[in-house]
Amino acid sequence: MTHVGEHNGHRAADPAAIERDIIRQRAELAHTIELLSHKLDVKHRAEESAHEAAARLRDFATTDDGRPRPDLLAAGAAVVAGVALLLWWRAH
Repeated sequence: MTHVGEHNGHRAADPAAIERDIIRQRAELAHTIELLSHKLDVKHRAEESAHEAAARLRDFATTDDGRPRPDLLAAGAAVVAGVALLLWWRAH
C-alpha cells in the first residue's frame, strides 16, 4: 500500500527540490544534445579541421612577422630549378 508522502517505495521530495532536479536534468540533456549535434555536423567539423590545418601550415611557413621563411623559399626555388633542369635535359 502506498503511504502518503511515498511513491513506488521512494519518499516524495518537496516540490521545489523536484523542480530543481528537473531543471538540472534539462540542462544536462540540452548539453548532451548540443555535443551530439556538433559531433554529427560533419561539414562544420571538416571546415574547422581545414582552418586548423591552414593555420598550422601558415605558422610553419612564415616567420613571426608574417614573412615567408627564407629556408623554405630557397627549397622551393631549388625544386623549381631542378624541375626546369630535368625538363630541359629530357628535351635535348
